Amino acid sequence: MHGVRSALLEKQAESLRLPLDKVYITRNASNEDYEAQMRDKLLQYHSRGIHSVVFGDIFLEDLRKYREDNLAQAEMQGIFPIWKRDTAELAHTFIDLGFKAIITCVDSNILDKRFVGRLFDERFLSELPENIDPCGENGEFHSFVYDGPIFREGIPYRKGKIVLRDERFYFCDLIRV
Repeated sequence: MHGVRSALLEKQAESLRLPLDKVYITRNASNEDYEAQMRDKLLQYHSRGIHSVVFGDIFLEDLRKYREDNLAQAEMQGIFPIWKRDTAELAHTFIDLGFKAIITCVDSNILDKRFVGRLFDERFLSELPENIDPCGENGEFHSFVYDGPIFREGIPYRKGKIVLRDERFYFCDLIRV
């Protein structure tokens, strides 16, 4: 849903000094296909002694249950460090700490096209309609974090075309520079 090119994801992981292990699914994969691929990957990690997965979910109970049920199939558990935190506070803290992100996807059923391709900053937050969660927790928007205090270096990019997919989602293409 973030619509970010692999080259940027790889550069992000490198800058954060984190290993990146991709799981590939086809474009039109069913949820069952996705779950099977993820279960296989989780089982690989479990066999290497890893028993927990960290998620950035904040308040969607059904999503947390879904994740925990899938993890249970691999005898793993979820860790939710920002669970039930105030999303307005989280959004402002993210910015205040010096993280930088760009909005890569907007659900046009919920939010106007003018928000895609914008920086996630104080101005962006101030212009969000009242019914929109400032962290996009309900799927209103998705983002790509390209710099911040834990990055070795920022990820240079340029904005490409904005396209509408599935007659619903606006994506801003980000191209690695």
